[in-house]
Amino acid sequence: MHWISAARSEPMKGQGIFFDGETAGRHHVDVGLSPDRQALVISSDTLPAPLRWPLPDLRALSDHAQDKHLVLTRHMPTDDEAPRDPARLVLRDPVLVDWLLTSRPSLRKSDLHPGTGRHILRNAVLAVGAVALILLVILPALAGTLARLIPLETEMRFGRAVTAQMERFLGASENGALDCDAPAGRAALDKMVQRLTDGRDIGYDLNVRVFDHPMLNAFAAPGGHVVLVRGLIDEAETPDAVAAVLAHEIGHVVSRDATRNALRVAGSAGILSLILGDVAGGAVLVAVADQMLNSAYSREAERNADAYALQMLNDAGISSDGFGDFFDRLAREEGGFALPEYLSTHPLSAERAAKARDNAAGQDATAPVLSEAEWQALRQICD
Repeated sequence: MHWISAARSEPMKGQGIFFDGETAGRHHVDVGLSPDRQALVISSDTLPAPLRWPLPDLRALSDHAQDKHLVLTRHMPTDDEAPRDPARLVLRDPVLVDWLLTSRPSLRKSDLHPGTGRHILRNAVLAVGAVALILLVILPALAGTLARLIPLETEMRFGRAVTAQMERFLGASENGALDCDAPAGRAALDKMVQRLTDGRDIGYDLNVRVFDHPMLNAFAAPGGHVVLVRGLIDEAETPDAVAAVLAHEIGHVVSRDATRNALRVAGSAGILSLILGDVAGGAVLVAVADQMLNSAYSREAERNADAYALQMLNDAGISSDGFGDFFDRLAREEGGFALPEYLSTHPLSAERAAKARDNAAGQDATAPVLSEAEWQALRQICD
């Protein structure tokens, strides 16, 4: 039945479906305008008594499937965030729906208790603080504990998966596609590793590889995996500089920084997936690989790895001047755009270069880690 013009004195009539919000029952009801034209009157043989909903209290709900239907509730005091009656009235008559939408500007009004905005803001701040506490304090501490407890074989398998993902990240189509293994260059690299690690308990069977990519980088992955990227070898001025960077990455291996960082990143990705949406296992692995590529360890971990590298160079009789040269180059590339130390995960390159130079000044007799022929072979390991 259509609505009668509001100008007439007779109350308007229509039909709808009423849900009382307390039971699962649905009531087919007649809906009419009260004689004083100030309320909707809802009546049915299945209701104990007619209901009166004042027009100013009517509120439309938008969370329903049918666009042509109008679902009404009413404003009333409750303990909920939105003070509304749990009952619902569903109207389907287009004339009735149109009349309500055009004549009741308060229909779309949002009702909130006084102070609700402050309450929501306070809860949001607390939630952000809780997430920050988990990500920045609890998770790093937990990652450190897990890194010490994780079985060696499990860590090595994880490291192989991470390095394989790194290869794909750098453009390889399959595992091992970026490996550089020219025999003479491989022999020179093995000699460098042996010179650095002779007499040391590393705790792992080191797996040192060279990736054929122009990036100037090196990184350690969990389980004793160390990768030198060709761009670093190409840009290094001496084999001692490459040995120093390799010693630094071995320092990360010995301290299990790569494992700790991978666990932290994987945990962070998992926690953020709960907040922002699903992150599949492959995406977590990508996040770990990206973090390894950027070598974003803490400043403390970087300083410890530098100290380990300098001691390793001293024990092996290799000058740390090459280490200083490497950091000088990084400092030149940073130029005036270097982040302040408190904003960076790494200590400032100029500071690290100075420490390497100071160490070199106090070293006893040193000898190049490779002969000139061996150095040239290492530089051609990807040919």
